[in-house]
Amino acid sequence: MSEYVIKGGKKLQGEVIISGSKNAALPIIAASVLNTGKTTLYNVPEIHDTKMMFEILKSIGGEVVKKKNKIIIDTSKINKFEIPEILMRQMRSSVILAGALLGRYHKAVFSYPGGCDIGTRPIDLHLKAFEKLGINISKNYGNISCNCDKITGENIHFDFPSVGATENAILASCLAEGTTVITNAAREPEIIDLQNFLNKMGAKIKGAGSNKIEIEGVKNLKDVSYNIMPDRIEAGTFLCVAAITNGELLLENTNPYHIIPVLDKLEEMGCKIETEKSKIKINAEKKLKSVDIKTMPYPGFPTDMQSIFATTLTTVKGTSMIVENIFENRYKYVQELMRMGAKITIEGKTAVIKGVRKLYGANVKATDLRGGVALVLAGLIAKGNTTVENIEYILRGYENLEIKLQKLGASIEKK
Repeated sequence: MSEYVIKGGKKLQGEVIISGSKNAALPIIAASVLNTGKTTLYNVPEIHDTKMMFEILKSIGGEVVKKKNKIIIDTSKINKFEIPEILMRQMRSSVILAGALLGRYHKAVFSYPGGCDIGTRPIDLHLKAFEKLGINISKNYGNISCNCDKITGENIHFDFPSVGATENAILASCLAEGTTVITNAAREPEIIDLQNFLNKMGAKIKGAGSNKIEIEGVKNLKDVSYNIMPDRIEAGTFLCVAAITNGELLLENTNPYHIIPVLDKLEEMGCKIETEKSKIKINAEKKLKSVDIKTMPYPGFPTDMQSIFATTLTTVKGTSMIVENIFENRYKYVQELMRMGAKITIEGKTAVIKGVRKLYGANVKATDLRGGVALVLAGLIAKGNTTVENIEYILRGYENLEIKLQKLGASIEKK
């Protein structure tokens, strides 16, 4: 098991290049199945989750070749339609492959997905969408088998704007007969990126970024080359790195529009922020103050930033309150922060954070991806040494995190 060893107390400054988006890359890699040809992708983050997605593609007959800064995927020889359970359990996003396999081959077999334990994340919305499209579903000993003779466009309404279910419905509908209309669709920028990718491939999709998406089925799709959008959660993470260390950073290859709620809260805390088309500059040298946050579906404050922001608030003056409205089990990291001297009280979905003067180095364990990186941020300002264990969670979503932090002046080693 790998770990990070951090010596805290350094003010971080410099420039950081934000990697490609994990949450955009995974559905786009899955979507490569739809064209049964070659897909060339740029700006794919080299992280555990993308590696797992490539392994799944290879296991069903796809070919993946890495050449310098691009990934070439050939899905022309796919001959299996079952996603291996051992890979499925490692990564929740693997369920997105089901929609692509169904869209192209009208069959898919998969198990319930794994991933971070941050609360119940049922896939019932995915399955209801498939059923609406005329797909037969049977469940047997933890396996889910889906098949149909054809997919017919239909109206799909989601009770909750689920990102994964929206993506799966889009993928299953691209080659359908007729038009599919999704209402109460998720509005995340990653869904816009998926739409742009698929339309470049020859699909006819409109409305991504709004709560209504229309997909007009086409007969086939073509080979495509595409550049993945930057990772907005990594951008938010490094902005908080600057805030918590009272540093000054310039983020490049990012889109400020994607993280407006995060920028607003950082400014409310007292950070000075300047934005350009693909750059964000943050100066957090003056004393910061407490703020209140409520996580909401996009365009609200992102749940993926909740633990990272909570850590940033542990040493600011005053009392902050966070309300987690998306996942009910996303405060597991709090116990670890409290070992470092943080004062946090949890009541239901609310966390009350009373600012302390200092955090102290300790041995802590990552319990999930974002909670894990929150502990790294705590280590950056803690007095003494901090060891963050179980960093396999963090490696799922951050490319070369320790190298990027070292370049900014942090004392961090991966062991």
